[in-house]
Amino acid sequence: MSDLELAPERTALVAIDLMERIVAQPVAPHAGKDVLARTVRLADALREAGGTVVWVRVERPGVDEQPPGSGLSPEIDVADADVVVVKRTWGAFQDTGLEDELRRRGIDTILLTGLVTNFGVESTGRVAEEAGFRTVFVEDAMSGLDAHAHEFAVDYVFRRLGPVVSTARALEAVSCSFAR
Repeated sequence: MSDLELAPERTALVAIDLMERIVAQPVAPHAGKDVLARTVRLADALREAGGTVVWVRVERPGVDEQPPGSGLSPEIDVADADVVVVKRTWGAFQDTGLEDELRRRGIDTILLTGLVTNFGVESTGRVAEEAGFRTVFVEDAMSGLDAHAHEFAVDYVFRRLGPVVSTARALEAVSCSFAR
């Protein structure tokens, strides 16, 4: 695996749709609760190292009331410095102000996690790369509607857009950067 170097002050973790109702859905190859736990570990480490954490959740457009479980999962402790984005499309950039917020903070690298790989994560990753962000895909901190869809996105799309790493490797890069 290639070496991953991060500058935490220029890195944001962008976590897609880690909402109670979505984390509870059957996904593969990684259980939603495992994706959530790995993302929370990354968020804690990146925050400690001086990075930015962005929590993205979806709201269905054109409805008066969102379905139960539409808030962020209770395991997520949103810090005061964190950014919370509400999207109404698959990806996190469309009409949310996310790109402006990242640029205002001097972010040039995104660690991307969340649910589900082949919808919200992939859409966000494609736009992030097109917008010029270095996008790092944390493979075991995301999961698809099924294993095949996840593996296809990881192997045929993400590897063409940026590095694909494990949570352990991302945590190591954050820790090594913080130790400097």
